[in-house]
Amino acid sequence: MLISLCPAAAGGTWMWLGIAASGGPEKPGCASPPLSRRQQELCKQKPELVPAIREGARLGLQECRSQFRHERWDCRPPPNARRGPAATAAAFGHQLSSGTKESAFISAVTTAGLVHSVTRSCSAGNITECSCDTNLRHGGSASEGWHWGGCSDDIHYGMSFSRKFLDMPIKNVTGRSGLVVMNLHNNEAGRQAVAKLMSVDCRCHGVSGSCAVKTCWKTMSSFEKIGRFLKDKYENSIQISDRLKKKLRRKEKNQRKIPIGKEDLLYVNKSPNYCVEDQKLGIPGTQGRECNRTSEGPEGCNLLCCGRGYNTHVVRHVERCECKFVWCCYVRCRRCETMTDVHTCK
Repeated sequence: MLISLCPAAAGGTWMWLGIAASGGPEKPGCASPPLSRRQQELCKQKPELVPAIREGARLGLQECRSQFRHERWDCRPPPNARRGPAATAAAFGHQLSSGTKESAFISAVTTAGLVHSVTRSCSAGNITECSCDTNLRHGGSASEGWHWGGCSDDIHYGMSFSRKFLDMPIKNVTGRSGLVVMNLHNNEAGRQAVAKLMSVDCRCHGVSGSCAVKTCWKTMSSFEKIGRFLKDKYENSIQISDRLKKKLRRKEKNQRKIPIGKEDLLYVNKSPNYCVEDQKLGIPGTQGRECNRTSEGPEGCNLLCCGRGYNTHVVRHVERCECKFVWCCYVRCRRCETMTDVHTCK
């Protein structure tokens, strides 16, 4: 039902591959629900890409949780939705179909994860259809003492495959749901983030480390850096009108002359406060979350607990300490205890 109402959100259910890969009892493959029929066909045509697809989903979700670990919405489904693929997919499906800033980030970071993982597999020689960027094997600047060499990451294949795997084809924007076009745009924003943050690494050659000549190659940034970039885009995301005409439009009429960039994240609906659990909407709430009593930031008890207050309990830690080597031949340690206050939201 969700897929028929929101075809662009259907691609988001592939994220179950990442959840299962990081903690599931088995590694899912092409036939695993809830991949769409088109995704299953692509998966069967290119079985060597299955590990990269799975790793891309895991990478995206892991980074999502890392970036939002201190906030009310922490990129996790409700606890009871973690029991199986259908329940988890439904929870994230609701989140994606909500049209909020959070759904924008999920789309972008998981798409970026897929591009990153597939490109890494290409560079490692795990996929027969792609390899290093052949366009950069020759050339450089002799006057500046460097030339292209090594194995440059070729993100073109990863970006192309992610479009085929995740994006529903649409002929034009007119008459389409703002949510459909929003998800497609945010998918592309994830790809653009990987491309924008490509960097150049070099290695020196010369007598006694003189660096007379340098061999250089292009490489993708760490996914943590890509995640931080997308989190900044999330903080500055743009609300668009759900009533589309010839192109995407900002919701605020006085801002419609400001262009929307390919790297911008877009949303249609304002976010809920995420304070209280709502299983139907895939919102876990903040009850029981650990908070920082002294912080004024999002992880602080005042904000994270939504004004409900917090409980404090003492946790006892026992560990070996002050270890010394005694001749011969054993290690003698003391047993140290520490007491720590832990605060959790009511």
